[in-house]
Amino acid sequence: MKKILICVGGRPNMMKAASLFRVSSQFPELSLQLLHTGQHYSKEMDEVFFEQLCLPAPDYHLNVGSGSHASQTAQIMVGFEKVLAQHAFDLVVVIGDMNSTVACALVATKLQIKVAHIEAGLRSFDTGMPEEINRKITDHISDYLFTTEKSANVNLAHEGIDLARIFFVGNTMIDTLVSNLISIEDRQVLTTFGLEKDPYCVLTLHRPANVDTSDELAQRLQNIVENIPAQTKIIFPVHPRTQKMMEHIPDDVRRRFVLIAPQPYFSFMSLVYHADFVLTDSGGIQEETTYLKKPCFTLRPNTERPSTTDMGSNFLINKNLEAIRPSLQAFDVSQVAIPPLWDGQAGKRILEKLTEVL
Repeated sequence: MKKILICVGGRPNMMKAASLFRVSSQFPELSLQLLHTGQHYSKEMDEVFFEQLCLPAPDYHLNVGSGSHASQTAQIMVGFEKVLAQHAFDLVVVIGDMNSTVACALVATKLQIKVAHIEAGLRSFDTGMPEEINRKITDHISDYLFTTEKSANVNLAHEGIDLARIFFVGNTMIDTLVSNLISIEDRQVLTTFGLEKDPYCVLTLHRPANVDTSDELAQRLQNIVENIPAQTKIIFPVHPRTQKMMEHIPDDVRRRFVLIAPQPYFSFMSLVYHADFVLTDSGGIQEETTYLKKPCFTLRPNTERPSTTDMGSNFLINKNLEAIRPSLQAFDVSQVAIPPLWDGQAGKRILEKLTEVL
């Protein structure tokens, strides 16, 4: 039996790891264990995801908490090295583009343990994003690269990575969405937030370029207010890094938003499912709204997920919020396509391939 250690650091990783554990019983020749670095650690951003997604309790927990990029990455590396020194694994699986992703990949590689990267090859071509740096380093030191869309295969090939190491398998985040659609479709969340009759949109902001200065955040929110119809409620789950800046926002702007705490997976995705449209700077939400064929306006100048704009419902508008109204008026759901292999089976394909290569 081959021992595989799956490493997660926070909410985005958990949604993707859940796909592997959900189908793991079909692969008795593989033994999956879970390590949590503790990069996300609040109940809303962490614990509740284990409960809702039926993830097993972590076999190992590093409890690193928050910190600068350097200190957080260093703490993860030191803690993870101790785990690998005490326990033998045939493969370490890392997911996405968090500090946890690159830290665990570096440690495993230097200890001559094979590494698989799920969600490999995505590129925004913006090295001002810490996630872009994490992606590139992780891809170039991983042994097996599992991609979510065809553009990722092209990126990896252009960077000189051996095609024999690259496997197009689909999107594990969409696996989790598909398997939980019945719960997500439930309308209870509308009652909880008083949205049964009113049109509303969902807003998420957490990228440093959008929220790390009060002036930038205030300008973003002011532009949103000016370009969203007055009758449309703006539901804003406030990320921890955004919360500290909200006290500097003028009252007349802040009152336009329905500020709520970060939501568990089911309630957040239910809000998205029933919304008229979504505003975000998140990568994963671009994918989820594409699958749901929901208009999504991405408040960034770039995206590492071009399939969501090429064939999906994602509009890359950055600061051009004047584009929202005409885009909504012209939106034609019949022109939206779900990208290839976003069918709920990516996790199974990954474990099939790992069974073969190991």
